[in-house]
Amino acid sequence: MPMSTGRKLSRAARLVVTVAALALVAAACGTTNNGGGGSSSSGARKIALLLPESKTTRYEAQDRPLFEAKVKALCSDCQILYSNANQDAAAQQNQADAALTNGAKVLVLDPVDSASAASIVSKAKAQNVPVISYDRLVTGADLDYYISFDNMEVGKLQARSLVSKLKADGKGSGTIVMINGSPTDNNAKLFKQGAHSVLDTSGLKIGKEYDTPDWSPDQAQSEMEQAITALGKNGFQAVYAANDGTAGGAIAAMKGQGINPSSRPTTGQDAELAAVQRILTGEQYMTVYKAIKPEAGQAAELAVDLLNDNRTAADALAKQQTNNGKKEVPSIILTPVAVTKANANQTVGQMITDGFLKASDICSGPAASACQHVGLSQ
Repeated sequence: MPMSTGRKLSRAARLVVTVAALALVAAACGTTNNGGGGSSSSGARKIALLLPESKTTRYEAQDRPLFEAKVKALCSDCQILYSNANQDAAAQQNQADAALTNGAKVLVLDPVDSASAASIVSKAKAQNVPVISYDRLVTGADLDYYISFDNMEVGKLQARSLVSKLKADGKGSGTIVMINGSPTDNNAKLFKQGAHSVLDTSGLKIGKEYDTPDWSPDQAQSEMEQAITALGKNGFQAVYAANDGTAGGAIAAMKGQGINPSSRPTTGQDAELAAVQRILTGEQYMTVYKAIKPEAGQAAELAVDLLNDNRTAADALAKQQTNNGKKEVPSIILTPVAVTKANANQTVGQMITDGFLKASDICSGPAASACQHVGLSQ
């Protein structure tokens, strides 16, 4: 009897040890590091995508999903470590540090602050991690590649459209309000320079000019209210707004003061859904369409090439150069397109073809009849 009891205890002890060992193995096998985006095994090859903010709708609606889809198509075992800094440069620095700690082998960085983001690049380079500057140029940094649109041309397109419209309306010597983008964004600086290169010799007077922190539509609305107070309701003929968010803020301010925005042509940029609808209904004069799919897609190609240590392929994509104050950065520079109601059939039609916007979303509500008028249909 004691012998039997001893054998039973020995088997029980062995069972406990076996179960414990299996539990440890299971715990080890179940360990993953998502790093803020996606799910993958700890052995995945990692690319960090660091975007600057979400007030501009394109980043979450277009850039992120298009980039992620292209990476996955090119690299099935790649993991994307995604972060959005919500316009906080310090937060973006922390997100970049976390991505490097979590094993990112390539950084795709759209900086909140184009100058201070150079420290992110320096830290990555110290760890032999290449950096692609995405959409906004990081200045004063040893970048590997840069991809964006011709941002000086964006400002010129906006200004030329405004000048042509006012001249056609017999207001070629009128006064405009200028609402620029964030002073920490290098792109905003380029839009502003491009616009001034046209406006300063146009015969138009700039009655009030503002730089808008964080590209905030609310701030743009406040700036426009200040301009109306200073110039009077009839003291300006048009508004240069650097993007569709600031245009929306300016238009809201005009409406709040009883000014019909269709009588004050207003520019924009990014071809946001709300802006395209405002153009069709006449509240906003123009926007700039920047096809995000090729931008995000080619950024993904560059990232995967760098992950595979294939700089020959990356160099074949980035055939242009951009001086960022530190070096001539190999670049891909894409072409922006001006969008007005007059060319909506072609330009908005192209957005629909590209999958950038859906006809059913554009041609709804007040814009439904306008869609029919310009030849767009759901």
